[in-house]
Amino acid sequence: MLPRGASSMPPPPNPAAYFPPPRVTLPSGLEILRTYSGAFIFLEILFGTIVWILVASTKVPLPLLQGWVMFVAVTAWFLSIVFLCVFLFGYANRIAVNWNQTDFLFHGATFVFYFGAFLLQAATTSLHYFPRKFNSTTHEKILADHEYNISIAASV
Repeated sequence: MLPRGASSMPPPPNPAAYFPPPRVTLPSGLEILRTYSGAFIFLEILFGTIVWILVASTKVPLPLLQGWVMFVAVTAWFLSIVFLCVFLFGYANRIAVNWNQTDFLFHGATFVFYFGAFLLQAATTSLHYFPRKFNSTTHEKILADHEYNISIAASV
């Protein structure tokens, strides 16, 4: 027998009690730098900085193409630093997100954007030998030889 005032129905479930805790298989703190993900993030920061410097140090013959390359380099560089800081300072343990999937999507999206930037930078570099006509008597290359070499390095 049930005591007086008791119901045979169980209490409704608490939705917060059934929310899955975050599963972080990536380590926090400096240990993230010892994983493949940490190495990828570090390389994205390093090469993003190099691309940023190389593209900024040349003349910009095609602002639309190289503007996108700069946007990708700066944005990916900034987001890589933020993503690395999430793990370095332990915020990954406080935010209930599937960090394995987030890490995979972050690196995949960064790859797609960097590949697109590579194609645009390579297209700009390939125009090296085409002359730029100011008038009928003067011809100048779109990229000087020094800028052509810098553009090749930025493409790679």
